Amino acid sequence: MKLLDPVVNGNLWPLYEADVSGVQLIGGETLAELQHEYAPNEASVYANAWVDPADWKILVEHDSAGVLVTEAGEVLAIMNGKREETLTASNRSRMILHPWDLIYVNEQVVGDLTESNYMGEVSPAAHVEGVLIVGEGTRILPGVFIEGNVVIGKNCKVGPNCYIRGNTTIGDGCHIGQAVEIKNSIIGHGSAVGHLSYVGDSVIGNKVNFGAATITSNLRHDGKNHRSMSAGVLVDSGRRKFGTIVGDGVHTGIQTAIYPGRKLGPGTSTRPGEDVSRDLTE
Repeated sequence: MKLLDPVVNGNLWPLYEADVSGVQLIGGETLAELQHEYAPNEASVYANAWVDPADWKILVEHDSAGVLVTEAGEVLAIMNGKREETLTASNRSRMILHPWDLIYVNEQVVGDLTESNYMGEVSPAAHVEGVLIVGEGTRILPGVFIEGNVVIGKNCKVGPNCYIRGNTTIGDGCHIGQAVEIKNSIIGHGSAVGHLSYVGDSVIGNKVNFGAATITSNLRHDGKNHRSMSAGVLVDSGRRKFGTIVGDGVHTGIQTAIYPGRKLGPGTSTRPGEDVSRDLTE
């Protein structure tokens, strides 16, 4: 499989300066690893494209001589460098043009898991309803309730008394504190979510520290899709539930409240009790 440079440029700030990186964490693997895992050897796929495994099968079945496009006509992948036939992918395949697109990809990858694997320690007093993958050296403490499919990396400490649900990925070396709730999110490597916090429908970068009782809001009062700024333009995320996007190295003060769809740039910080109503760039 060959990765192609993006033709349609995205804006993945504050996670990346421009297009999505192949090192982005998805379901316990990197985006590039997943692309290589699913794609046929004869395929070329754009680095910021996500192709669902079922769509790869459709492309292979058409004589290995087609181009796969989104419903909007964006080219995702090509077989054998040929464009003899154009095939339209399902809505599970997409270009990754904005950071919230990673939430969709993570939902698919984690949601499709069917087998649990405990390489770490899961307390008998924890309760799991779904598929759980636990990395080596990780400890799931008493009172943790996991609902849905969850992937937790190596050398993490989770709990006690946490609620983790939806299709959630937690990276290596993370600390999820007492009475934290995490829903349908990606938590990057080395990050800590302090006790009494809530993270929902969000992407958190690496080495982030959420102070105690940091709350991400993820629902508009009118129930409409969230919009978020991208390169100076207000963009419809297509998501009714959308929390925050947080860059690497961010620190929040205790009791920080983050409005839906707001982004915190790399290395930024908040004061205790601060409301984040606009994107933080510095």
